[in-house]
Amino acid sequence: MTKSAYAAAGVDIEAGERAVALMKDSVARTQRPEVLGGLGGFAGFFDAAALKGYDHPVLATSTDGVGTKVAIAQALDVHDTIGIDLVAMLVDDLVVCGAEPLFVTDYIACGVLEPERIAAIVDGIATGCEEAGAALLGGETAEHPGLLDPDEYDVAGATTGVVERDRILGAGWVRSGDVLIAMESSGLHSNGYSLVRHVLAESGIGLEDRVPGAGKLLGEELLVPTRIYTKACLELARTLQVHAMSHITGGGLANNLARVLPGGTGAKVDRATWRPAPIFDFIGRTGSVDRLDLEATLNMGVGMVAVVAPADADAAVELLGERGVPAWVCGTVEAGLEGVELIGDHPAG
Repeated sequence: MTKSAYAAAGVDIEAGERAVALMKDSVARTQRPEVLGGLGGFAGFFDAAALKGYDHPVLATSTDGVGTKVAIAQALDVHDTIGIDLVAMLVDDLVVCGAEPLFVTDYIACGVLEPERIAAIVDGIATGCEEAGAALLGGETAEHPGLLDPDEYDVAGATTGVVERDRILGAGWVRSGDVLIAMESSGLHSNGYSLVRHVLAESGIGLEDRVPGAGKLLGEELLVPTRIYTKACLELARTLQVHAMSHITGGGLANNLARVLPGGTGAKVDRATWRPAPIFDFIGRTGSVDRLDLEATLNMGVGMVAVVAPADADAAVELLGERGVPAWVCGTVEAGLEGVELIGDHPAG
């Protein structure tokens, strides 16, 4: 059979159609009652009548990708978790302001559209949407021959959520004396992988090597999906006096926490309250990366921080633990400080 001119140029329309067919079941798992229509339209529809139950609904939106973590997935030929990372990076940026994510859209660009690989990526996105309670409303897969190598791809997405105007969390609610509740990360999450890949390239250590104390191969450790905090954090905000939350992504704990502190206040975070997972020490020792650089790049074991009223600190830790999110008091907000000060040392292994 003679190839079409488009196929000869490297774009396989039939492969795209097969990929859509393979992902239909994954998308269907995420549907909410507000979703109108099915997969394959030019746009996704979400019934805004659902917002009538709010007194003053405010829409919130976030867009993101997973950065160079996709290079690890491609090197290991494991593609069913990177979509979870994508959703986590989207919805956990929404929940810090108190917003419930309603739906997610995704974009996948690839060198060659291999239907099973695309379906695996979308299955991961659907899993993340299920964990967050958001619908996978639509997306786009694009083939970019000549721009990306045949096995290369990148993923990005966007999410929209809703929050009552008078329940938007942020620096305006934070007061001196508030308590910082740290929530454990599942690993590196989706930030700092350029540093990690540089360290591995310089050291000669391979993805099949073991991480001391972790019980996993390095590649497996690096592909652990980003924890999705959304449902636990929404319940925390509904039931307790939560003033702000900070998603600990690029820039590390201090820089991200500083974003939700009002002028005239700072915070002290005590490293002695937790021990980072072995992967963090492994990256630091292997690459001779000093602690300040690590803390300015990686989450160091804390993926989210809630700023709560002192009277609710213990209840917050208990609620999060019951929802499967290990949490602890890691510090306080104090007047007269500037920025976030990390004090003490992590417990020895």
